[in-house]
Amino acid sequence: MSKPHKPRRRADNEAQAIARAIRTSPRKLNLVAELIRGMDASKALAELTFSKRRIAVTVKKVLQAAIANAENNHQLDVDRLYVAEAHVGKAFAMRRFHARGRGRSAGIVKPFSHLTVIVREREAAKTAEKSA
Repeated sequence: MSKPHKPRRRADNEAQAIARAIRTSPRKLNLVAELIRGMDASKALAELTFSKRRIAVTVKKVLQAAIANAENNHQLDVDRLYVAEAHVGKAFAMRRFHARGRGRSAGIVKPFSHLTVIVREREAAKTAEKSA
């Protein structure tokens, strides 16, 4: 006998991808996540491709994973996807020390972050209005 099936947390027209322990601070990661919130998936990928920030490469990978999840696991139409949510959370912080002069030391904090990207399929009516 196995465990009972858990109900799906997301709606039927949503898919998500999560990246844990990304080596950047949440503040810097949130600047990139702000760029793509509410955008169409294809436009968000283009925005991240040409972004100068280092962490944009990682955010692009997570967005591509969310799009792939939507297409392969939930049979959603890729052309109608948009970034519904992109939220950032704190992970752990590695603590290091830096030797200073006269026998003193200074602390160094190397923060890590979590990123969750949720893509949602637009309704057909709204898509038709935009193209008209």
